[in-house]
Amino acid sequence: MDPLSSSTTPAAPDLSALKARQRDAWASGDYAVIGTTLQLVGEQLAEACDLQWGEQVLDVAAGNGNATLAAARRGGRVTSTDYVPALLERGAERARAEGLEVSFQAADAEQLPFADASFDVVLSTFGVMFTPRHAVAAQELLRVCRPGGRIGLANWTPGGFIGQLFKTLGRHLPPPAGVQPPSLWGTEAHLQALFGGQAARLQAVPRLFQFRYRSAEHFLDVFRTWYGPTHKAFASLPPERAQALAQDILALLESLNRGGPGTLVVPSEYLEVVITRR
Repeated sequence: MDPLSSSTTPAAPDLSALKARQRDAWASGDYAVIGTTLQLVGEQLAEACDLQWGEQVLDVAAGNGNATLAAARRGGRVTSTDYVPALLERGAERARAEGLEVSFQAADAEQLPFADASFDVVLSTFGVMFTPRHAVAAQELLRVCRPGGRIGLANWTPGGFIGQLFKTLGRHLPPPAGVQPPSLWGTEAHLQALFGGQAARLQAVPRLFQFRYRSAEHFLDVFRTWYGPTHKAFASLPPERAQALAQDILALLESLNRGGPGTLVVPSEYLEVVITRR
């Protein structure tokens, strides 16, 4: 979760070291605690992509498998990938519980181990947006999608709650130099730059996901305990700076809470994207 980058042109980051840190962050905590609450996003994305029974589907940076399960429930022949094996196992547990046949394979979104035009549909929910090299990842999605196939994405926007959370984290723990903000994937202009040249059609629809917790404190406790990047951020800060970060997150949550006293309901905007491959 590297929220911000410099407006100037910085030196290229050490990709192997950066990816190792990212993988370590996502493997810490237990993303499934948060990931399962986002299942609705995967279901809506599968519908937006108009999945057909028997289509070959690839879920990229799948996490614990929200889009994977949504596609398999609609008869897709799904391959679920992530570069964190522990997350794939959580997805596999969910698939087994439902009796769904899914193939799980460790893979880096920037170097997918599949032939050109292998899939009818390529999906990613809040996953591929965290790759260090946006253009490289986008080209990989395009490469493995057949002409006329669809690429479906769900990406947090810069101005929504999660985008603001990224900025809050970035004020306390600056991201690596040379890495673009993940939330750029939540802007139509950036998507056009990444995909427009090879897209017959690009649809981007703003949607809201509602985070529902007992309180702002409950949200913070869950995220700093189980959500790997936030867990790592707090662990890397000395106590007084960690407390300052906590207060800023609590203030952000309270400012956006539409649930009233005694509960927390925070809408978070994301962009639902369907790209038809030329």
